[in-house]
Amino acid sequence: MKESKVSEIMSGARSDSKADMKAIISNLFDDFVAVSGDRVNGDDPAMIAGYATIGDRAVAVVATNKGQELEERLQTHFGSPVPAGYRKALRIMQTAADLNLPIISLINTPGAYPDEQAEAEGQGQVIAQNISKMLQLPTPILTIIIGEAGSGGALALACSDEIWMLEKSMYTVLSPEGFASIMWKDAHLAEQAAELMHINPEWLKEHHVIDKIIPESWLRDDNNQLRRHIIQQLVNFDQLTPTELLNKRKQKFRSL
Repeated sequence: MKESKVSEIMSGARSDSKADMKAIISNLFDDFVAVSGDRVNGDDPAMIAGYATIGDRAVAVVATNKGQELEERLQTHFGSPVPAGYRKALRIMQTAADLNLPIISLINTPGAYPDEQAEAEGQGQVIAQNISKMLQLPTPILTIIIGEAGSGGALALACSDEIWMLEKSMYTVLSPEGFASIMWKDAHLAEQAAELMHINPEWLKEHHVIDKIIPESWLRDDNNQLRRHIIQQLVNFDQLTPTELLNKRKQKFRSL
């Protein structure tokens, strides 16, 4: 992949235009009602979770939130959730499964927040729990990667039946800067690292890591094509029984 293409994907994935997840949710869904708290340790502004309608369908929505102004971005750790955020997301997803509601997750995060307090509160354990539980939820799950989707912090929201990516988005085991720092002790070699990591969505689709690449223009177009495609995907999910859905999900991840 050409260096210019790598740079374009990285800058597009991290664009400020994608940081306002609240606006994206408002554009895609109707009647969104956010839920706060994880019933253990409080709330995490880096994770938005709640219920909405799209078309005539009730759905659960979980989404990472980078925030807009500097104060909000500091509160959200620039879109990196802490354990309370993942517990809140799982609470909403489990309730959705109980109510037979499809789940839609929207991801734009460099990864889970890695500070000492988050680790002390069980960051790794809660991410592992989310992954395990998502693979067993008997309700359809659609994930859309809006910008960055880094490491286990993204995977904890992406163990889904369908995974879509915008053209300029990244789904990686860690950030290109982190990869470059580990490999060459130089974060400035991030673009070289990104090429080795195959960050281009086409490669991920070819290797069945994701299922669909969607145009950047769909994010906020007047015709709202993304919304229409989500509604159609929910109809497609209706053709499967819960057992068929879980079997397909299991096969999907075992084949990677």
